[in-house]
Amino acid sequence: MSPEALSALISQIAHQLVESGQTGQLTEEGIPPVSKLAVMRPKDRAHGDWSSNIAMQLAKKAGMNPRDLALLFAGELESAQGIASVEVAGPGFINITLDKASAAAVVDQVLAQGRRYGRNDHLSGQTLNLEFVSANPTGPIHIGGVRWAAVGDSMARLLEANGAKVVREYYFNDHGEQINRFAKSLVAAAHGEQTPADGYKGAYINEIAERVVAQAKAEGLDLLGLPRVDAGMDKEGEPLGEGDSPQREEFRKRAVPMMFAEIQQSMKDFRVDFDVWFHENSLYEDGEVEKAIAELRSKGDIYEKDGATWFASTKHGDDKDRVIIKSDGNYAYFAADIAYYYNKRHRAVDPAQVAIYMLGADHHGYIGRMMAMCAAFGDEPGVNMQILIGQLVNVMKDGKAVRMSKRAGNVVTIDDLVEAIGVDASRYSLARTDYNTSVDIDLDLLASHSNENPVYYVQYAHARSCNVARNAADAQIGSEGADLALLDTEADGVVLAALAQWPSVLAQAGDLRAPHKIAHYLEDLASAYHKWYNMERVVPMALTDPEERQSPAEREAIRTAKSPEPARAAARLKLNQAVETVIAAGLDLLGVEAPHKM
Repeated sequence: MSPEALSALISQIAHQLVESGQTGQLTEEGIPPVSKLAVMRPKDRAHGDWSSNIAMQLAKKAGMNPRDLALLFAGELESAQGIASVEVAGPGFINITLDKASAAAVVDQVLAQGRRYGRNDHLSGQTLNLEFVSANPTGPIHIGGVRWAAVGDSMARLLEANGAKVVREYYFNDHGEQINRFAKSLVAAAHGEQTPADGYKGAYINEIAERVVAQAKAEGLDLLGLPRVDAGMDKEGEPLGEGDSPQREEFRKRAVPMMFAEIQQSMKDFRVDFDVWFHENSLYEDGEVEKAIAELRSKGDIYEKDGATWFASTKHGDDKDRVIIKSDGNYAYFAADIAYYYNKRHRAVDPAQVAIYMLGADHHGYIGRMMAMCAAFGDEPGVNMQILIGQLVNVMKDGKAVRMSKRAGNVVTIDDLVEAIGVDASRYSLARTDYNTSVDIDLDLLASHSNENPVYYVQYAHARSCNVARNAADAQIGSEGADLALLDTEADGVVLAALAQWPSVLAQAGDLRAPHKIAHYLEDLASAYHKWYNMERVVPMALTDPEERQSPAEREAIRTAKSPEPARAAARLKLNQAVETVIAAGLDLLGVEAPHKM
């Protein structure tokens, strides 16, 4: 019996007790939904398989002593199919022990559903626009963006596992001053000059500048021979941007697509696929900025003051009103934010019911104005717009912070990290920590093949389970017709309980936008499996891993373990297959491979 089934049973009993008048002042309306009646694993397995605090939740509403109410629930639970015993403990905890067949039924459930086990549709019907990474196209993706790539893609997979339609989106800031600085830096590099004070540094600037010059030369254009002084108009007769020149404009229009393509390739190599690559510049070219401002003006939230155009964001909870068109006629950066959100919500294809923004720690001050803008459009802040703020990443090697990149200067890039520890370790280590907290990435640890390395520990559990299956096949041990009630040892029970928790972990992690909970679950399951592997045999008296992969204690435990009787071996083989299935499914949600051999 799964935790979800137990919660549903407890809810049903609560309604029956109210109907029979045994619960004092408690009414039907006072019973929380099933999702709020979670059962949990007792810290001490001697207290049963599952525990519920339903009596303490309802005691005040019922006007009853929690323990007396718990005894009522216990009396009904004891007669339910699949429950071996029920005990009331302490102030009113209900401890439930399942019968062996019921506890082991999760194995058949896992094997019948495969990697879909645990997935649900409770977010079905929702279209979520998840925007993440969104680094400026002015250089390689640095470590903060890499964290969002790992967390964001894992979150998208997790939300889809809970039934949502997810649109993965990357927003290119290809309009404004940062692009001007990028172009100026390239021109200076092409001429062998010092980088401008506000420019971008790093070997990649020289690389891009050389590629731009070579591309233009191949087209018969002497790029360095073009005027470097602002000529006022480009060659199509359009006004150039502030401080631009024909030479700088050529560098801009050629270099930005090059950087764009490089970022796209980096994301693909990191196993992150986006559905939409959105360009900020298109908001201005397509009139989206004017359209969004007009919408806010129609709602009375736009006014003019001191020659500028303002958004009355204080009407919607912001600490001050915001300029959106400056007195010189240029748009403030926030104008694009307004247009971008409005665009997301009103697209012809996949309009976002929920727009989730994943932003860096330096964007915390933007939350107030963004939520005010959401409210001004008639949406609900925190519901239609959700903002997640990620914290810093520290990359460590030999106990010291790593700061220098060969290519990008004083930052660590996505290529640096992947080169050091690979995609699997990079994605797992960045996704396993709550994005609300800073994280230290220990390159030495994550490159090691040891149990202290969390991604290795989980992947090794999957590889072990595959090896057990291969050895069982060689020994002609099958699982067809296995009696799962024979999974009756303590180690069996710990693994079974871990498997049964997967659906609730999946649902909770999706609701909380918390992919790190998937990693923590996998580590708990791997721990339970490794201990089970050393205690309970499937294949008689054979080492199932190369000697060098095992500690002396493990080898001794394997050699001295009793060979299982055939029926018990068959049941354990099915349990082994279930673990393999769930670990593979969990790693897939994190974008990490599940190796068959290590």
